[in-house]
Amino acid sequence: MIKDFKAFIMRGNVVDLAVGVIIGTAFGKIVTSLVQDLVMPPIGLALGRVNMSDLFVNLSDKPVRSLAEAKAAGAATINYGVFLNTIIEFLIIAFFVFLIVKAVTRLHPASVTTKACPMCAETIPVVAKRCGHCTSDLTMAKI
Repeated sequence: MIKDFKAFIMRGNVVDLAVGVIIGTAFGKIVTSLVQDLVMPPIGLALGRVNMSDLFVNLSDKPVRSLAEAKAAGAATINYGVFLNTIIEFLIIAFFVFLIVKAVTRLHPASVTTKACPMCAETIPVVAKRCGHCTSDLTMAKI
């Protein structure tokens, strides 16, 4: 069993996945800091010196002045400022993932493995000499 476990762990895709998770976690922390420390303060300043992560709606009958005070009092709140920060973090991460996928796709374009049959327009392998759908001889057809 230990031998099988070692073989499983040492497979390339498991190690690659582990590295990806570790890098992704670190990248997430960087983006969180970017949003909380660099992006949100100017937005809060533009909105009248508001700390976005402190925005909340008090659902209880206890009067509270801050989110920290509400949490300490056990008051029910809707923390929409924290939610806005999380949405902005997600959008930044999604944008960077988009850029990375775009760059990788540009470096390694997908190889074409299929084409349309010139006679019936069905999808067939690029190397096909005869269409499996209409049985047309593709060696004579101009593709």
